[in-house]
Amino acid sequence: MKRFLLPLVIFLVMVGFLFIGLNLDPREVPSPLVGKPAPMFSLPRLDDPKQVFSPKDMLGKVWLFNVWASWCGACRDEHPILVELSKSGLVPVYGMDYKDTREEAQQWLQQGGNPYVATVMDVDGRVGIDYGVYGVPETYVIDKTGVIAYKQIGPVTYEALREKILPLVKKLQTQ
Repeated sequence: MKRFLLPLVIFLVMVGFLFIGLNLDPREVPSPLVGKPAPMFSLPRLDDPKQVFSPKDMLGKVWLFNVWASWCGACRDEHPILVELSKSGLVPVYGMDYKDTREEAQQWLQQGGNPYVATVMDVDGRVGIDYGVYGVPETYVIDKTGVIAYKQIGPVTYEALREKILPLVKKLQTQ
């Protein structure tokens, strides 16, 4: 009887972990970058490849960094929300076009509107790797000191904007 007890206990523990895991929201995966300085880069801008953008240009400001691509279906879902946010002037939104072509990205922004103060091109995805991007869209709230304060995995929704992103942005802007 005792030799069956250990396998039974191990089995019950594994079932417990499975049960807990099934109740977790995969969008709530904590990013190891939250609370750490945003990775630095210098990439050419989509609108003018002779100009570059770097997060160090934003020191002293709270801003959103949205990683998107023209081939991304979920990016299409969040795009009108970002356009509306951009028009509100509450927080500057910068974009990074991820593993895309310049022509397709420009065409996509012309069709849907351009919510970005500036967009950079991450053609080979290396900067995305530094930011821990494993799927687009992803959006980061970056504080005045250049530290990532929040990471939104998946499309920005009105609910996420209202309940998480904008309250955090307002708090960071007053600090």
